[in-house]
Amino acid sequence: MLHLTNLTYHPTACHQPILKAINLELAPQKMGLVIGPSGSGKTTLLEILAGLAEQTAGSLYWREQELNSLYLQQLSGLVFQFPERHFCGGTILEELRLGHPELTRDRIDQALAEVGLEHLPLSTSPNSLSGGQQRRLAFAVQLIRQPHLLLLDEPTAGLDWSMRRQLVNLLAKLKTHWSLLVVSHDAAELVDIADQCWTLHQGELVSVEKEGLRSEE
Repeated sequence: MLHLTNLTYHPTACHQPILKAINLELAPQKMGLVIGPSGSGKTTLLEILAGLAEQTAGSLYWREQELNSLYLQQLSGLVFQFPERHFCGGTILEELRLGHPELTRDRIDQALAEVGLEHLPLSTSPNSLSGGQQRRLAFAVQLIRQPHLLLLDEPTAGLDWSMRRQLVNLLAKLKTHWSLLVVSHDAAELVDIADQCWTLHQGELVSVEKEGLRSEE
């Protein structure tokens, strides 16, 4: 169980807090969906949960254990928006092994199977993959680390409708093994597979029913 209590982020350079007393609970093997416009604080929330930024106030817990940034980095795997732009490996194998030279072939095969890329040769260049395949590879890069919590920033951004549908199906599969927290400006395709939904506006998080999001489409 992920539990956020009065999480606030207010950098000294900002007049207003970016996140205002956020309270959130997400059960294991569930997908949470946070909907909000650009500038609402969605990416900042994910960066705090990934241990890349530290909250100004409030607490984060996983299964009753309070977490600091170091624990969060071990707990979470963050896939940024357009992650394929940051690929560094010349092959799929190199991309997966970056920072993990000790990885066994079994772990690599398992991660690729989770995202539906097990049929591709490991010598394939990431740059030669389709947009949807590149996004799947970015997921595999994080899954290799065996995180408890997978954080996804606008996972369908830049994909055509067919690739978006495939990606939604993949997320529905992944949540059977991991807890997922997804942020997006658009609820359209993701709301049907979400277990919990929130809106984030000007740093304020509000729990909403899925039906309410559907009625806004």
